[in-house]
Amino acid sequence: MPDELRHLAGVPVLVCDPDGPPVATEQDALDLIGAAFLGAEVVAVPASRLDENFFSLGSRFAGEIMQKFVNYRLRLAVVGDISRHLAASTALRALVHESNRAGHVWFVDDLDALEIRLRAAADPTTRPA
Repeated sequence: MPDELRHLAGVPVLVCDPDGPPVATEQDALDLIGAAFLGAEVVAVPASRLDENFFSLGSRFAGEIMQKFVNYRLRLAVVGDISRHLAASTALRALVHESNRAGHVWFVDDLDALEIRLRAAADPTTRPA
């Protein structure tokens, strides 16, 4: 499936193809941001497309990518199982925890979980988990 614009909880989301090209450079992230300008507010990237350096915080790649999305006022959702990476890094666990408490970058298991997060974000009476 190619990347496609879907509406989850009424929010336009660019859902990236799991078999698409890897996100291994800042330019790769900028390409996704450019594609999102077709009307998306959120970019849902499968964790499997992210280069291993994304999950190694010492590389600073995750921070650079996340900052790009913030600068362009787009939300980023990393979708998929990252438990292997979390088990290997206390710092990554802390980053994921803090990111999921905020509104710009989320780490979710699947698109259903993303939709739940988007619904909760639209309801001012709820707080992120």
